[in-house]
Parts: sequence; C-alpha cells; structure tokens
Amino acid sequence: MTKLKWGMIGGGEGSQIGPAHRLGALADGRFEFVAGALDHRPEVGRAYAEKLGIVGDRAYGDWTEMLAGEKAREDRIDLVTVATPNATHFEITKAFLEAGFNVLCEKPMAMTVEEGEEIVRVAEKSGKICAVNYCYSAYPMVRQARAMVRNGEIGSVRLVVTNFSHGHHGGSTDADNPRIRWRYDPKVAGVSGQFADCGIHALHMASFICDDEVASLSADFVSTVAGRELEDDAMVNFRMSGGTVGRLWTSSVAIGRQHGFDIQIFGETGGLRWASEQPNQLIYTPAGQRTQIIEKGEGGLHEDARRLSRVSIAHPEGFPLAVANIYCELADAIAGHSRDGLPGAPAGARSIAAVHAAVASADADGAWIDARPPMYR
Repeated sequence: MTKLKWGMIGGGEGSQIGPAHRLGALADGRFEFVAGALDHRPEVGRAYAEKLGIVGDRAYGDWTEMLAGEKAREDRIDLVTVATPNATHFEITKAFLEAGFNVLCEKPMAMTVEEGEEIVRVAEKSGKICAVNYCYSAYPMVRQARAMVRNGEIGSVRLVVTNFSHGHHGGSTDADNPRIRWRYDPKVAGVSGQFADCGIHALHMASFICDDEVASLSADFVSTVAGRELEDDAMVNFRMSGGTVGRLWTSSVAIGRQHGFDIQIFGETGGLRWASEQPNQLIYTPAGQRTQIIEKGEGGLHEDARRLSRVSIAHPEGFPLAVANIYCELADAIAGHSRDGLPGAPAGARSIAAVHAAVASADADGAWIDARPPMYR
C-alpha cells in the first residue's frame, strides 16, 4: 500500500497537541510525515522538522512558504494538518483548500460565523476534504453509543447531559504561563475562552451521538481568575432540532478534576454514559433492568465500534489512538470511501456559531439565542 504524504503546520516542540497528531497520523502506516512548518520562529521550526526526519527542502519556515513549496511539487502532500493558534486557522485552512489540498484543522475551525460558513463553501467548491479534529468522537465506544441511538436501542432521546471540566488553569499564577495565558486572550483565542476550547468538544459530542444539531442555547459565563478577559467557566442549556434537551458544563478551574469529559444520553427506553477517563467502557441501562457495562473489544458491538477498536478486550486505548482513528478515516475518505463519522467543515461551522451564540446569550443574561449558522437555518 502506497502511503499518503502528510504535512503539518504548527505543533512544534513543546506543543500540547503536536505529539498526538504525529502519533495518530503515523500509527497505522497510512501516512508518511514529509513536510512541516512547525513553529512561528522559522529557524526553530526548520530545525525541529529536520530533527523529526523531514528533509531540508520540506522543512519550511512558515505556512506561506510551505504552501508555495508544496504547490510546486509533483509529489505534493495529500493532507495538511493545521495545529496553530486559533486566530490563524481560517486563513491557513482556506488557502490550502483553495490550492487543492485536503485539510485537517484543529478546533475551532474559524473565529467568526462568517469565516466558518466561508470554509464550508470553499471546501465544497474545491472538492477537497476539510475535517475538524473532534477526535473524541472517534473513540470506539462513542461510535457504539451513536450506533445504539441510531438503532433505536434507547428509544427517542429526551435529554443529554455533558461536561468537559478540569482544574488545570485554576492557579492564581497561571496568568504568567504562556501555554495558558493565550487561551483567555481574545486577540488569540477569539470571543470565548473555555467554551471555545473545551466546551465545543462536549457540544459536538452531544450532536454526534444524538445524531442531531443544536438549534438554540442559553449561556452563563464567568471568569473566576483575576485578569482574564475571557471566561474560565460556563454553563450552557441547549435545545436540539429534534426536541432533545441539553445541559452542558465546562470549566478550567474545577480543581480536583483531571480531564472531566463525559456524556450521558437519556432516552425513552434506556440510558447511556461514556467518560473519557474510562474510554473502553460504555454504561448502558435499559429501562427497568440492571445496568450493563459494554466493553470495547467484546462480541456483538456495532460495526463502527468494531472497526475502530485496535487491541483486544481489557487493553486500554487512549487519546492518540482516537486521533489515529481520525487519520484512518481521512485516509479512507481521500481514497474515496465514505466515512460519515468524520467531522467535516459543517461541524466546524456549527461549533463556531454556537460559540458566538453562547457569548451573545451570556452578555444578555442568559437569553435564548439561535445557535445555527445562517446557512443552516
């Protein structure tokens, strides 16, 4: 099998997300890492790319140099990953799509609703894939939950409760930490801090498992650490198009919580619970019956859960392998195979619209706001 050629922008030495992308992209032998512009400091980026095995003429100083260089090559990259700060996602993603490259963009895909809609249109016009790294949706037992909802195994969904809350930004000295400070700086992060950083993972997960879209929401934002311009805690109530009621809490100051991403789905005939800190298990409670634990790798799972399980039952699969599942689905999609679980540009556009709706709602003391991008109303 010929490997697809992969390049990366951002995600350099010391990056939080860069290693997960490199491990994920290379885990299954579907991609080879051939090009990169890995740091905002050109020489540092070039040096690190070469340290990772990229040959000199494809170790680029910045993304514009990489775009020009790859466009001119016959063996151009098949996929580029955009893992830069939020404010740069739109410009880079749009430029590479327009030049005929497939793109995997870190979330949020854009900073404004208009930018999100523009990426959707550019991707459609280019005929290229634009995916967004909502990688938690690629855990096998999340796919099992989605399949069970689609299959009617818990009946019509009435209520979804989800949260993504941790305490790793709760210290009073965090204002001096550059890896944390940018997340609350509107010039870099955009209009929202914690909700745009972690909350939209929880919101996307609710839409993904319920196979429905958020229609409206009401939000309460607060900044608990002095000096932060953007929120570090948020509570969001939402309604989905099919009538499901949603509750979402996201926080970065919940000291004592480590990762804190979980979701509960309550239907007419049963309930489901999945937690990222125990990702191999899906908790299933049929109405009037005992609670069951469905294990990754056991017999009788739905096809999507079987396909994305990599090791035998009782062996853990973690975050980099969820990212690897996204890359496997990208490789399949590039080869022309349909993968409806791959989060695309529409998911990115819906997420940024929900972020702006939540900000507007919080500014209006929790007023209910239409959370859909205009193009999907």
